[in-house]
Amino acid sequence: MWACTEEGGMPTVELSLSLEAMATPGRLEELARQAAGAPATAPVQVLRRSLDCRSRQPKYVLRVLVGEAPVAAGPAFQPRPLASGPVVVVGAGPGGYFAALGLLEAGIRPIVLERGRQVRQRRRDLKPLYTESRVDPHSNYCFGEGGAGAYSDGKLLTRVSKRGDPRQVLRLLVEFGASPDILVDAHPHLGSNVLPRIVAAMREAILACGGKVFFGAHVVGLVRRGGAVVGVRLADGSTVEALAVILAPGHSARDVFYALHEEGIALEPKPFALGVRIEHPQELVDQLFYRQHPRHPLLPPASYRLTHQAHGRGVFSFCMCPGGFIVPAATAPGEIVLNGMSLAARNAPFANAGIVAEVRLADVPASAHDPLAMLRFQAALEQDIFAAGDGSLKAPAQRVPDFLAGRLIAAPGRSSYLPGCWAAPVHELLPDFVTQALRQALRAWEHRYPGFASAEAKVLAVESRTSSPVRILRQPSTRMHPGTPGLFPCGEGAGYAGGIVSAALDGLATATAVARFLGIPPKGAPL
Repeated sequence: MWACTEEGGMPTVELSLSLEAMATPGRLEELARQAAGAPATAPVQVLRRSLDCRSRQPKYVLRVLVGEAPVAAGPAFQPRPLASGPVVVVGAGPGGYFAALGLLEAGIRPIVLERGRQVRQRRRDLKPLYTESRVDPHSNYCFGEGGAGAYSDGKLLTRVSKRGDPRQVLRLLVEFGASPDILVDAHPHLGSNVLPRIVAAMREAILACGGKVFFGAHVVGLVRRGGAVVGVRLADGSTVEALAVILAPGHSARDVFYALHEEGIALEPKPFALGVRIEHPQELVDQLFYRQHPRHPLLPPASYRLTHQAHGRGVFSFCMCPGGFIVPAATAPGEIVLNGMSLAARNAPFANAGIVAEVRLADVPASAHDPLAMLRFQAALEQDIFAAGDGSLKAPAQRVPDFLAGRLIAAPGRSSYLPGCWAAPVHELLPDFVTQALRQALRAWEHRYPGFASAEAKVLAVESRTSSPVRILRQPSTRMHPGTPGLFPCGEGAGYAGGIVSAALDGLATATAVARFLGIPPKGAPL
């Protein structure tokens, strides 16, 4: 342990504590005061907590404030009296909902239009995916209140800082019911059983402040007047007019991208990544990455983050879910799409992660002249994999050694994927350049972590919704679509974010841009 810097005029120390010391009541506080030379009654506040598992004796590394903490900055959400609006927000995912909160902080009334259902009602719509292999194209694991992130692990880690301060998003989440631990943990997560409550609380705050939220409101086009966007058209033939439109449809809103293209809204193809979901027994992951078996009872389920360069093509793990489940994430009939999720406790017997390779524009020659070429490539692969099966949402699966050897010998074994699996040559179902890149990465990771590519591991196809394959153009200075005043592309679906926190930051920044467009002073400035 050693003294470090100062924060708010108070000394901070860094501590390295064993698991047992962390579990001993009062031990952390005692060591922190000793390191800071502070009296035995000095308050202690943990500012940062991470788990270091590089040795066989994992330890916690903490940054601790000793002494009276600085005065809190006040509520994270500070709405103004409504003085302007309305502004339509298309999509109730993190980009859309945080944009709505940002509008309210500027005194602008948001009207949120979501094609799916409320977050808790979505649970009922997920059941037919498992029992009937039936996909509701408007309410599923990707569409509905909370977006694709509502039924995922709820990871809150981001390395994006240009869009704003990630702690602003975390503070807002805490205000709406998340555990304050997310402000401290180096790798915060919420869990799929916690996120619905937080999302619902955000909706109630939007409504209480004068905003509106409509479900089953499927946007199919724009309303334009004099070249400017002044509203949207809905599938039922009605229109909703507004002073501006924030478009945050999510990365799977293919019908929205097709409609925008037909209306002459400039789009461009965007690289994305695709591959498989790899699944291991959680006990094996614990053994590989904690170097101990069984896992110490004070350790959380182990996770990993892996990268590899396969002849210059990036391969990486994506959305790793310790103690989690693989779920069917199709958004239309006739396609196979996989994703991962876990509950807050992360206590299920399997771990899974996407193992994906970059798909570049050069891999899809049509992208040179078709802005939707990457989307069409993604959709065609999902449909081909569905067609290779029996007409259900069963996923093709293969043991990793067989995937590496290009053979189909053993059945894939048990899986957390409830629709079920069928033994398949996954290596033949993926594009060859993806298969070759994944094989090279898996062999490298097996060399580093013996057992990672063992017969206990299986791959299921296909993990393809890693990010949007389309970008809706916007000007960096105004965040508006070029040549289309009033249209503000936002979030992951528009091609400007990836994950809950970065999409939320993009939503907040877009709300600020809308306020500027309407001539309203930003948050913190006098009206």
